[in-house]
Amino acid sequence: MKWNKLLIGFSTGIIAGALISQAAKKKTISSDVALGLAKKAFKENGPIDGSWIHMNPESIKRYDLSYQIYRGGITRTVNNEVEQYEFLVDAMTGTIIEVNPL
Repeated sequence: MKWNKLLIGFSTGIIAGALISQAAKKKTISSDVALGLAKKAFKENGPIDGSWIHMNPESIKRYDLSYQIYRGGITRTVNNEVEQYEFLVDAMTGTIIEVNPL
């Protein structure tokens, strides 16, 4: 009887640990959602002509902080001149971390 209780307790602990571990893992937003958020932010300053985004998140380090990010770009025409920008979107929150003109 003691072995049964020990085995049940051990099994319950393993299952509970696995479930808690899965719940604790952070989920990333999709690259489509990240691109949509970036496009929405850029559209506040006028229309855009094109956009792209890498489908897989990558790891970067900025200011001693580690991020999972999506890298993408936006093209727009302002005063008959083409402007291109590269952006980095936090894959966990959707926050635009950085924008650089190309």
